[in-house]
Order: sequence, then C-alpha cells, then structure tokens
Amino acid sequence: MLAKAWCQCWMQKPQFLSFLRAITTVPHTFLLTDSLYLKNRELHALIKRRDLNAALPLFHSMLLRDTVTYNLIISGFREQPEYALRFYAEMGSLGIGESSTTFSSVVAVCTNAAFFREGVQVHCRVVKLGFSCNVFVGGALVGFYTRMGLSGAALALFDELPERNLAVWNVMLRGLCELVRVKVEDLLGFYSRMRFEGVEPNGVTFCYLLWECCKQRRLHEGKTIHGCVWKVGLVESDVFVANALVDFYSACGCLVGARKCFEAIENANVISWNSLVSVYAENSFLREAFEVFSVMQLWGRRPSIRSLVGFLNLCSRSGELCFGKQVHCLVMKMGFDEGSVHVQSALIDMYGKCRDIEGSVAVFECLPKRTLECFNSLMSSLSHCEAVEDMVELLGLMVDEGLVPDEVTISTTLKALSVSALASFTSSQSLHCYALKSGLGGHAAVACSLMDAYSRCGHVDLSHRIFESLPSPSAICYTSMINANARNGMGKEGIAVLQAMIERGLKPDKVTFLCALSGCNYTGLVEEGRVVFESMKSLHGINPDRRHFSCMVDLLCRAGLLYEAEELLLRAPGKRDCFMWSSLLRSCRVHKNEEVGLRAAQVLLELDPGDPAVLLQASNFYAEIGKFDESRQIREVALARKMTREIGHSLIEIRQ
Repeated sequence: MLAKAWCQCWMQKPQFLSFLRAITTVPHTFLLTDSLYLKNRELHALIKRRDLNAALPLFHSMLLRDTVTYNLIISGFREQPEYALRFYAEMGSLGIGESSTTFSSVVAVCTNAAFFREGVQVHCRVVKLGFSCNVFVGGALVGFYTRMGLSGAALALFDELPERNLAVWNVMLRGLCELVRVKVEDLLGFYSRMRFEGVEPNGVTFCYLLWECCKQRRLHEGKTIHGCVWKVGLVESDVFVANALVDFYSACGCLVGARKCFEAIENANVISWNSLVSVYAENSFLREAFEVFSVMQLWGRRPSIRSLVGFLNLCSRSGELCFGKQVHCLVMKMGFDEGSVHVQSALIDMYGKCRDIEGSVAVFECLPKRTLECFNSLMSSLSHCEAVEDMVELLGLMVDEGLVPDEVTISTTLKALSVSALASFTSSQSLHCYALKSGLGGHAAVACSLMDAYSRCGHVDLSHRIFESLPSPSAICYTSMINANARNGMGKEGIAVLQAMIERGLKPDKVTFLCALSGCNYTGLVEEGRVVFESMKSLHGINPDRRHFSCMVDLLCRAGLLYEAEELLLRAPGKRDCFMWSSLLRSCRVHKNEEVGLRAAQVLLELDPGDPAVLLQASNFYAEIGKFDESRQIREVALARKMTREIGHSLIEIRQ
C-alpha cells in the first residue's frame, strides 16, 4: 500500500512541475508584451515629431513587432510611398495580420502617389480578408478610385457600404467636384441624399459645393447653398466657409454679396482680407482694392501672394505700368520675388502686357531658379510684344536647360507663329510633331492652337483631322473648328459643327456664335446667318454685342439688303459704331443706293470727322452720286487739316 501511494505521488510530480513552469513563464511573456507596448509608444512619439531618422533605427532594433508597429511605420513613411509599401510587403511576409488602420494607410499612400496597380492589389486583399464593409477602409478606397478618375467604381463602392459617415460623404463629394463635366444639379441631388440619410453636413461639405458653383458661375444654386449654410450656423463660426462664400460671389460678379459676406465675418483672418482684395483686383476695382489693402495692413494683417498677384494681374489688364512697378517694390520688400513662382510669373507677365519687354526680361534674368512657369510667362510676354523670333530662341533655351515644354508652351508658340510673318506650314508641322512625341497632342489647348495654325495656312483638312481625333472635344475645341471653317469660306460646314455641338449638350458662347456668323458672312449665307443671330437670344439666352451686329450688318450689306442692314444697325447696342456705318456706306456705293448712302455718309461725318479714311470715303461717295460741291468741301477740310492716310503693308511667303 505504501509503494502504491509513493507511485501515485511520483506520477503527480511532473504535473506539479509543469504547473510551476507555466507560472514562471507567464511573467516573461508579460514582460515581452509590456516591452513591445513601450517600444510602440516610443515609435509613435518619434513619428509624431516627424523624426524619421530616429524612428527607423528604433523600428529595426525591435525584436518583436506587431500590427500596431507596422501601422505606425507605414503612416510615418506615407510621404515616401516606395518605403511605405516595402514595409507593408514585409508585414505580409512575416505573417502579421492587417487591420482596418493598415488598409486605410496603405490605400492613402497609393492614392497620394497615384499607384493604380498597387492600389487595386490592396483592394483585392481587402475583399479577401473581409474588410470591404469597414467604413474607414471603404472611404479610403472611394477616395482612391475618385483620384484615379474612375468615378463609376467609386460610386459602386460607395453604394455598397452598409454604413456611410460624414467623412465618406465628403470624400465622394470631392471626387464628384473633381470631375470635368459634373453638373451642379447632380451635386445638389447628392447633398439632398446625404441629408435624407440623416448625415449632417459640415464646413468641408459646403466648401466643396460652393467651389463647384464658383467654377460654373451658378449664382442661383450658390445662393441656395448660402441659405443652407446660414441655417446651420456656419457663416460666423467657420471662416473657411465664409471665405468660400466671398470667392463664390466674386466669381459670379456679385461684389455686393462678396462684401456682405466679408463683413459678416467676426474675426476676419488673413485669408478673408486677401480674398476681398483679390476680388476687387480681379474685377478691375483698383481704388476699392487698394483701400481694403491699406486697411488690412493697419489691422496688422500681412498681405499674401494672392493679393499681390491680383494687383499684378490688374496692372497687366489695364496697362498700369507705374502702379505695377510700385507693387514690384512691395514684392521685393516682402521677399516674395525669390520665394514664390506665382509672383515671379505675374511680374514677368505684367511687364510684358504693359509692353515693357526689357523689364520682363530683367525679372526673368534675376530669378534664383528658372522654372517652367516663368519660361511660359516670358514667352507670353514676348508673344504680346510680337517678338516671335525671340520666342523660338527662348524655346530652345528652355530645352537646353533641361525643362520639358508643356501644353502652355506649345500652345503659346503656335498662336504666336500663326499670326506672325514667320507663319508657315512647316513650322506648324514641326511643333505638331513635337507635341505628338511628348504626348501633348490630345490636350485641348494644343489641339485648338494646331487647328487655328493649320487653318491659317489653308489646310483646313488637317484641322478637321485633329478635331476628329479628340476623344472628348470641349466647347472651346468646337469653337476653334467653327472658326477654322469660317476662315476658309466653309460657312455651311461651320454651321454643321455648331449644330453637332448643341446636340452634344455643350453650350456655345458669344465667341462661338461670332465664328459661325463670320462663316456665314464670308460665304454669303444670309438665311443661315439670320437663324444663328436670332437663336442667340431666343434659344441660348445670349445678348448679341457690337461684334455680332457688325458681322450681321456686313452680311446683309454684301447681299444688297441695305434697308434691313440699316434697321439692324440702328438697333445695335451702345454708341454707334463707325466701322459698321462705313461698311454700310461702302455697300451703298457698290449697289448704287443713294438714299441709304446719304444717311450713312452723314452719320459717319458726325461720328468721326477727324478720320482721313472717313472723309475720303464720304467725299468719293458724294462725287459718285454727282454732289461735287459737297465732295470738294470735304476734301478742302482734309487738306486744311493736313490729313494723310496711313500706307498699308502686306507680307507674303516665298517658297524657295
């Protein structure tokens, strides 16, 4: 019995020892876990301070790492996407499972770096591990696909999410705003759907909506959003929304609304003041802009780049070189002439538009670093001063310095060459080849410039070929094609392009109709011209201006419809135009209409009696109808004033 008891005791001893071993190993595991926790906290502190040079050695020295460790290091290297994805791959190779934070960070890295293939691979792993319904991961994927331009995929993912918070709605709204052809009505419908699901908007939501209304100049819809902003109480509490309202009203030309929104801000910051200054400057209200600019500085607010660029652009439009030089002095005093590419480009452009090309070149040569934007500004200045040969030389200098010309460079050069004495089919072809080689041939600005250049050389068939190669031509491209047809006497083809443009849902503007009327004028399409002219107001809500009336009067005059032309001329807006009456008088001489011609000659002499061309035209008309006394009196007046006509010049290209 004793032996049996001893055996039983011996058999129970290993169990006691294993229990003791378990007790002694548990504190060791706790120690490792506690050490990992402390290391992760230390790593988090270093990454929060953006001290990656210290964070990386700490990461590599850690013997034990978990999901939190890799989440921290991936988020720390989000601005270096190659390293971030390398850490994510290492995490997978070690068998460490991802969390929702991991996927959100990695998708954000792929979004910011435009890594499409890698982002799709991460999406596949999200689906495989069942994180598709996670609101944070889903929101990151929605943002990824909208940034890649795949709005359909983004909307599909958005609709599949079982739960959508405000951040996801704002991400989707931002993606819709970044689309080229988004309609404000669709955005407002999306906003209504958001409110219907019980999600309350914030300032970011309204900023996106106002931004789109600002881009499309939709005053009525923007006022509706303004009412919603006022209702939720963000006008006074959110300065960013208040600034967005100021920008919106200024873009729509409603300066009273912009001023009221600014005055409603209790604590206007630097952005608010500079927004109002730029609003007045962009709308050519120099006195008001300068007044706000002065008060801003009295309140201790520092002018920003936006204000200075607004003043410089105003000087460019108005030709105020003296005031532009004063702004230049302020720019140098504040140090923006060396630190801001926008200010440098605006300075070069200002001197060029004021026809002080020496000042423009001087600013360019003093730059600490020559950027592509500054090259483009100088090329635009040279084009404005008609220095085309210098433009071509500057293009070569740009390439020599290792800068790659963009669509602005090619478009500016083409426009300058097409209207200069150096215009030739060969030069247009050379730039066309370069644009195709550099992948810029499909850009709208380059395509329009090419269509214009080829049509000026008489090769309208090449303009048609470029237009047809565009996958989605804009309204500007359609206008360029209509103008190319008009320039080459193809009025019916231009009308057909205008009709196709309207059927596609694109809205023609004043320039579009002017090009179409010019084509009718050159081709003698009277009835088609009448239809186009009348449809401007009745169908498209566009009031014809002086240019449209002038084109239509010239069309009627060429067709001999002088009474109708005179009636239309009397309806023209603004002051009576000397050129239109001169066209009418010239047609009266051709068609032998003495009655209308006498009235036209009388009006011309009243409008511009100091123009020698007007006096000569009226004198010749009176002589042709037998009123020699009136003709002689007009010539005597011209001789007494010692008036002489300018001698015209013409240029032709000789092929050798």
